[in-house]
Amino acid sequence: MGSAHDDQAAGISPELVMLTAPRSPAAEAYRTLRTNVQFATLDRSARTLLVASAGVDEGASAVAANLAVAVAQAGKRVALVDADLRRPCLHRLFGLPNRGGLTDALLADQVDAPPLRPAGVEDLALLVAGTLPPNPAELLGSQRVQRLLAGLAARHDLVVLVAPPVTVVADASVLAPQVDGVLLVLAAGKTRRETAVRAKEQLAHVHAPVLGVVLHGARADERSVRAYAAGGDL
Repeated sequence: MGSAHDDQAAGISPELVMLTAPRSPAAEAYRTLRTNVQFATLDRSARTLLVASAGVDEGASAVAANLAVAVAQAGKRVALVDADLRRPCLHRLFGLPNRGGLTDALLADQVDAPPLRPAGVEDLALLVAGTLPPNPAELLGSQRVQRLLAGLAARHDLVVLVAPPVTVVADASVLAPQVDGVLLVLAAGKTRRETAVRAKEQLAHVHAPVLGVVLHGARADERSVRAYAAGGDL
């Protein structure tokens, strides 16, 4: 009979390349992203990080999840939070149910002890979105969110949140001023220039601490990466 971890592993999405394809060029790119984030925050104590895309379906959840796994695999305690209370998908990436999550903790004022659950990776805990509320932006702008983030940051080395697209709804703009850093995700070959510029301007308008941009879905030179990793000729 398989263990609960085995059951979860069977449901893990292929998008979670840090677990399903750890030797792939994509996984190596996330390790590089981990290093870049660490260097970008050397001069300040950045414990909370928001990941949001410019437009719809541009990979913010996959970026947040893989980055969180990469940081946890480096021995850091990480809390991964699905703050997309409209179209959450972190639970799907990890093969877990979307119940008893962020919304439920906020509505019940259980922010000091949110229902974190194991994500199948050592040092990584996941807070799914939970019940979908009728007023996500108002809920995310509440003082309860600030208390929740402060509590998670006190108990973890890094808190990674994923939010809905910046240019579509106000949620990311509401969350951005509450975190230490923001990563803006753009999809290679998909994100339109005007959408990227509008997202940048919107984040600047709320004085978001933008660390940089992540280009999701760009094709790497897989042959070169594998040859280098194996010590062969490029």
